[in-house]
Amino acid sequence: MEDLSAICKPGDIWFSDQQLDLVIQSTIMTAHILQGKKILITAGPTQEAIDPVRYISNHSSGKMGYAIAEKLLEQGARVFLVSGPVNMKLEHRNLKLVKVKSANEMYLACCHFFEEVDIAVFAAAVADYRPDKIADQKIKKDESSFTIRMVKNIDIAYEFGKVKTERQISVGFALETNDELKHAIGKLAKKNFDMVVLNSMNDSNATFGFDTNRITIIKNDLSQRDFPLKTKKEVAGDIVQEITETANRNSYCDDVSVLEYETMYF
Repeated sequence: MEDLSAICKPGDIWFSDQQLDLVIQSTIMTAHILQGKKILITAGPTQEAIDPVRYISNHSSGKMGYAIAEKLLEQGARVFLVSGPVNMKLEHRNLKLVKVKSANEMYLACCHFFEEVDIAVFAAAVADYRPDKIADQKIKKDESSFTIRMVKNIDIAYEFGKVKTERQISVGFALETNDELKHAIGKLAKKNFDMVVLNSMNDSNATFGFDTNRITIIKNDLSQRDFPLKTKKEVAGDIVQEITETANRNSYCDDVSVLEYETMYF
């Protein structure tokens, strides 16, 4: 029998058979943690009508939200994708696609899934305000100017945060132009997010109109991770990986107490 002192080095970590089994099981669980999970994703812009032919919207293409949906489907998740108007297509046997236009339509569609989903990813660029009144007929250019009174739209992620249970995970997005980190952290508590994906309009070749993006992910323990500029499909992979780790941690904590964890590994 080989002398263990010949192969062991100072600082080596050794596991008992029970501990090794738990490590292996944890690894397997991580690889399949999203299998069969019900996940709500919002994507794209919303359009807030002014009259029958005009609306207020933004530059969102929906590419980020659709890329995340595609990655989650690859992980075996059941995805409910509530999408604003985009020029994109996605088909999969585990995908339920709901197309909407306005923020109110998006909210009503999402409400159907709030209670049953395990994870919600709010990637849509939802209009904060809408016209108070929609003209019945096309507004004519008779006047040199006119005023539109705007009223606040319901905050979909905030409403989910109010009813979110401990078993559910909520992921938000923050697109900022100034004080980026401060505003992103503020959303964590306000909207009961488990993590926020921060984008900055100050980053070159990122956000709207590009196939690339640069993000920072901030968790609700205020830990943060910066990622370099990548394609949006690669960024989607990073986001899904962070979601997977959060889901795995939550699942693991349901089964193992902190004391048991410390006993196993420390």
